[in-house]
Amino acid sequence: MKKLFVVSTLALAAGFVQADTVNVICSVQAEWCNMIGTVYGKTTGTKINISMKGSGEALAQLIAEKDNPKTDIWFGGTGDPHLQAAEQGLSLEYKSPSLSQLQVWSQQQAAQSKFRTVGIYSGPLGFGYNTELLAKKKLQPPKVWADLLNPALKGEIQVANPASSGTAYTMVATLVQMMGEEQAFEYMKKLHKNISQYTRSGTGPIKAAARGETTVSISFVHDAPGEKMNGFPVEAITPADGTGAEIGSMSIIKGARNLEAAKKFYEWALTPAAQEMAAAAKQFQVPSNKSAKVDKNVPDFKKIKFINYDYAKYGASAERKRLIAKWEKEVNSLPR
Repeated sequence: MKKLFVVSTLALAAGFVQADTVNVICSVQAEWCNMIGTVYGKTTGTKINISMKGSGEALAQLIAEKDNPKTDIWFGGTGDPHLQAAEQGLSLEYKSPSLSQLQVWSQQQAAQSKFRTVGIYSGPLGFGYNTELLAKKKLQPPKVWADLLNPALKGEIQVANPASSGTAYTMVATLVQMMGEEQAFEYMKKLHKNISQYTRSGTGPIKAAARGETTVSISFVHDAPGEKMNGFPVEAITPADGTGAEIGSMSIIKGARNLEAAKKFYEWALTPAAQEMAAAAKQFQVPSNKSAKVDKNVPDFKKIKFINYDYAKYGASAERKRLIAKWEKEVNSLPR
C-alpha cells in the first residue's frame, strides 16, 4: 500500500495558538483514512498526520520504532497485531470512560489486552468474486472452503500474505481452528496451486476481483459492497462451513509524543458519529459503539456461521510468528 500522508489543520482564532498534533497509523481503507484526516482536523483544530499501512506492516514499524516512537495512535486493522503490540509493551494501558457503551466483543478485546487496545469494529472473513468472470467460466460462486480447490480456479484466486496482512493471518488462524493444524496446512498447500498472487495488503485481492484482475478473493466481506457501489461486478459470501471474524482495533502507542492529543482522538473514534463515518466512506463493518447506526450493507452476523475464534491464543506473538514461519516454509515456498 502506498504511504500517504493526509494533513488537515484548522486556523485558530487570531492565529497565535499552536494546534494539537497527532500522528496516526491508519490500517483501514484509504477512503476512510482520508475522511478521518479531513473531518477530525477541521472539527477539532488538531493537526493530524496520517500514514496508511496494513496491520502487519504497522506492527513491524512499531517494533522498529520501539525506543523512539514516531506514532501516537494506531487506528484500525485486524486485532491480532494489536494484541501482539500490547503483549510486547508497544501500546499504553488506557481505560476509556466510553467502554461501557461498546459491544461485548470490544470490551473483551480491551480486557484481554489489559486495556492496551480496544475493538472499534468487527467483520467476517469470506470470499469475494467477480460475477462476470465466473459466468464466463461457467462456474458457481464458492460456498465452502473446499470449493476454492476446484482445478478450474487454478491461477484465479488472490489472497494477501499473512506476514504483511492481518486479513491473511486471520485466514490461517481460522483454518487451523476449523480443521486442525495438520489438515489446515494440507488444505493451504492445495489452495496454493490456485493462487495467482499473495498481495501485501488484505484489501488488494477484493479490489483485484472487482476489477476483473482475478476471479475470486479471500477477503473480509465488508470490503465488497463499496466496490459494488463503485460499479464493479463483485459480490461476497461467507463460507457455509464456518469462518472467523476480525475485531478491528485501536491502540495508543507507549511513549507517544502527543499523548493528550492521542487520548482525545481515541475518545472521538469511539463515538457513534465517528464510527458511522465508516459507512460514509463505503466501509461496512459492524461498529463497536452500541449506539452507532448500522448501515444496511453491513453483513448480518446472525446469518453467518462463525467458529469460536480464540483471539487470545492466535493474538499471541509467539503463535503468530510460528504459524507465519510455517506457512512461509510449507506453503509459500512451493511451486505453482
